[in-house]
This record gives sequence, C-alpha cells and structure tokens, in this order.
Amino acid sequence: MFDKLGKLLRDNPLTGVVTAIADAATAKDKPGKGSAHDFAFEGLRGGDLPLKQFAGRPLLVVNTASKCGFTPQYKGLEALYQAYGGRGLAIVGVPSNDFANQEPGSAEDIAEFCEINFGVTFPLAAKVPVTGDDAHPFFKWIAAERPLARPRWNFHKYLFDGQGKLVEAAASVTSPQSGALVKAIEKLLPETK
Repeated sequence: MFDKLGKLLRDNPLTGVVTAIADAATAKDKPGKGSAHDFAFEGLRGGDLPLKQFAGRPLLVVNTASKCGFTPQYKGLEALYQAYGGRGLAIVGVPSNDFANQEPGSAEDIAEFCEINFGVTFPLAAKVPVTGDDAHPFFKWIAAERPLARPRWNFHKYLFDGQGKLVEAAASVTSPQSGALVKAIEKLLPETK
C-alpha cells in the first residue's frame, strides 16, 4: 500500500506545488543562510549603500517603481520612516524596471520624482534587476531562501531583524501601513520609555 502511495505522490505534478507551499509556509521558522547584511547596493545618487550599515536595526527593503499602480505606496513608506526611523527602522527603496517597464527613468528622474511627489527621505538604491538571471545578488538570495517570497511585482516588501534575517515578506498589495506589517516592525523596535 505504501509503495503505491509513494509512487502516486512521486508521479503527481501537484506534489511539487504542495511541497513548495508547505515549505514556504514554514520557511519563517527555519534558519536561513546568510544575512541581508551580506549585500550592498549602489546608491541612487552614487556611492555605496551597504546593508550592513543597518546592523542592529530592523530593515525594510522594497523594490519600487515610479509608474506603477502601487507607486502611491511611497507615501506610506515615508510615513513609516517618519514614524519609526527615530526608533531605529531603516527603509531602503530599490527601483527596478523589471515589471512592465514601470521604472524607465534615469537616476535623476527617479530621485526627483520621489522627492517632489512623495517627499521621500529614506535611502534609494540605484535601479537594478530584481528577477531572473541578471537579478541583483540580494534578490537572488531572497529567491533562494524563500522562493515564494521573490518579487512578483513592484513594491514587494522584505522586513529583516537587526541580524539581517528575513522575518516577514509582504506582497505588493500589502500597504506599508497595514496592521500586520506595522505590528511586525514594532515587534523588532526597542521599547519606548
């Protein structure tokens, strides 16, 4: 009987899907390899943007775009930064043109757009690919660590603890100020007196 069950599971294409879903659901509880602090980006206006500079602080990394239906989330990200940056929250926006060419502009265009339209003060990285073979190493690492958490569209959010371990991944449709994301951030921040 168990031989037949084993063969059925092995030969069924849905087994892989079910396994992937189960792995993703429990990935939060498994220790990952490496840390977000192992990676660096180039800053949007030049210079280095090493994520290790945020060691000891919660870090929210978001792949962004200027011409996307989710672009107004910049406002929510800036509100989070204003509300929690003083308590240690770091946010890094990572522009990408991977999804429907929704970030076609130059670094100057992106910086100007974010500052004028949303008053963005948190750091922005230089535009990079976030999917496929040419993806930035940070996003390749995310895809390897949590395959179902890889960015599928603009404004995918990744929350890391002070050690650079991924603790939460939120899809594009999740508002930066959603209760679940805010609660996860607050859990990582030091207590206020």
